Amino acid sequence: MKQTDANHLAKVHAIFDVLNGKEEADLLLKNLNILDVHGETVYQGSILVYDKRIVALNPDESIIRVKEVFDGQGLYAIPGLIDAHLHFESQLANPTALAEAMVPCGTTTIYAECLDLLSAAGENGIQAARDLFKDYDKLPYRLYAFAPGKKTAAEVTKAVLDMEPVIGLGEFEHFTYSSGDEDDFRKAAWLKEKGGFMNGHWGVTALSDMILNYLPAIGVSNNHDVWTGDDIEKSIRYGLATQIKFGVGSSEVIKILLRSIVDRKFPTDNFMLCTDNISVERLLKMGHMDWIISLCTEMGIPPIKAIKMASYNTAKSFHMEDQIGSLTPGRFADIVLTDSLSKINPLYVFKDGELIAKDKKMLKTAEIDYSSMRTKGKPGLDDLTPDQLDIVPLEISEDGTQAKVYLFDVYGRGHAKFYHEIWVTLKDGKIVPEYEGEKYSRLSVIQRYASGKRHVVNGLFKGVSIERGAVATFWPAPKPYFVVVGQDSEEMCCCAKEVDQYSGACIVTENKSKKAVMPLEIYGVMADMTVDELTSSADAIDAALEEFGNRNEGEPVVNKLLSLFISLHRFRFME
Repeated sequence: MKQTDANHLAKVHAIFDVLNGKEEADLLLKNLNILDVHGETVYQGSILVYDKRIVALNPDESIIRVKEVFDGQGLYAIPGLIDAHLHFESQLANPTALAEAMVPCGTTTIYAECLDLLSAAGENGIQAARDLFKDYDKLPYRLYAFAPGKKTAAEVTKAVLDMEPVIGLGEFEHFTYSSGDEDDFRKAAWLKEKGGFMNGHWGVTALSDMILNYLPAIGVSNNHDVWTGDDIEKSIRYGLATQIKFGVGSSEVIKILLRSIVDRKFPTDNFMLCTDNISVERLLKMGHMDWIISLCTEMGIPPIKAIKMASYNTAKSFHMEDQIGSLTPGRFADIVLTDSLSKINPLYVFKDGELIAKDKKMLKTAEIDYSSMRTKGKPGLDDLTPDQLDIVPLEISEDGTQAKVYLFDVYGRGHAKFYHEIWVTLKDGKIVPEYEGEKYSRLSVIQRYASGKRHVVNGLFKGVSIERGAVATFWPAPKPYFVVVGQDSEEMCCCAKEVDQYSGACIVTENKSKKAVMPLEIYGVMADMTVDELTSSADAIDAALEEFGNRNEGEPVVNKLLSLFISLHRFRFME
């Protein structure tokens, strides 16, 4: 008999013995109100756990023997929550720091992209993936990852597809799959050969009919880039598991989508919930999937259906409903206890039958060292001069009193235009940074490494408003660029050059001196810090800018600025 056969035989014998009281189970959770996601009901009962999995509902307590009994105090037991799509390196925290902020919210599984870090690593992308995924099984959440469908060389993607815990191919590049790019063909073919899932990424109402048919035809199974009710209608019509996202950006976006689901009576089985990108600060202050479920119920989705959108629906879409997503025998014992279904309050969080978080605090953390992934800065702005950051009008009116310039909006992506061309006053040959009675800061987008003339785009900026000083940050994927916000070209130039000394950072300056620094030393996209260190650093950035007149709401400024790079790339403001 093969060893694997012997192991399976031993396990089925053990479960039989546990249920007949001949062997001890690990845990009995009793006095629960258990959510049945299949029947969409709640019933009183208990859950028996053995070897990380649920082995019985309402076992005969006069027969079973158990090592530990947990009194559920009449709380609701729901499946561990699942984020269907998260760029788990783009929210700046390393995987263990992310756990500290995310798991106490009741999230026990994530489906994660890693394309920005691997793109930032360049020729070291394969090693970066190995380092990122090392000891992933020690993390206090279940990680399923995707090889990058964009931003990296095809050979990096091919190598990452063979790594654990990779289960498929991530987002394709917007601009290449519609033009028949050979690397896209190769990546899709490798995925077909290996088997697995292919993530979608597009606003479906903007696609041609050919591409809208082509992507699901080659195996794309899901789509998280919906922004309107019409997007939703097309996405589900073409058979795509549709992910409703809330992350960096305006909270109005998810409300528009949820209103559409309710008003147009789309069946909720079509939908999953995800964050895409989210800061640890928002996780700590507002929550994660728990908060999104609560918002769904506020918008009119029945609580049980909302919970399914962050658990069973997601598991089913990735063909893992036999492993996660419900509280039924054979599934991993990922369980959240809450005192409400309409407003999720994760009082206790279990993964694999082990209590890992209580009252929004981690009880168990993973000790994984990511310091080997730190990189040093390679400066590229030595020859940058302040005059390169002056706004040059796109057009000047005939009378010379008005100038057309760009106005960028940090929250403009997706549901409104990210940028506008506007007319502002031109006085003594200089731009007056005011529009419709409102004063704006300036924004410069700066190429880090230039072989000839440096690519720089200048305009006005809606999202961070400061009266003096400057703030700058850097993002290396898919192209190395800085953004800097301020009022004065000399100050902005100085601030950008300060960031240029690091592999990545967010820095605030005043009078050409540093006021606050957040280093992003892991390939320029991730901070090698604990959650407390990371939030303190982000708070210091916000506090410094508040002294300069900024009144920040929502995400920390560093996350707002980093979200710009997605749109700058999408709208072709990078060369």
